Amino acid sequence: MEIDPNHRIFSTSVASVYVHYIAKAERKGRSKAEVDEIIRWLTGHSQKSLDRELTAKTNFRDFFANAPAPNPSRALITGVVCGVKVQDITEPTMREIRYLDKLVDELAKGKAMEKILRQ
Repeated sequence: MEIDPNHRIFSTSVASVYVHYIAKAERKGRSKAEVDEIIRWLTGHSQKSLDRELTAKTNFRDFFANAPAPNPSRALITGVVCGVKVQDITEPTMREIRYLDKLVDELAKGKAMEKILRQ
């Protein structure tokens, strides 16, 4: 799938979307701690470094480009987000964003953390 390299999501701060991830999870009886666990699993951030990135209002491009240790198991994430199969997204940053969206969707749908984290 072709993605505009100047798509506005790349310059959007993770913190501005993070609040929506938390709200979505909490509406479905899940927690902020679970959302944080998903992000840490995906990126290799510690809670301290994740909090620092959110406070700094780091944009998605930099957030994923500077992720400490992207989880190799993230390639196991498949499915559809916003009508697009995540495995068909070729633009690396957009694929990472959609991986995160997919994991938060799975959390909100009540999936067990072990399954979400591909264990």
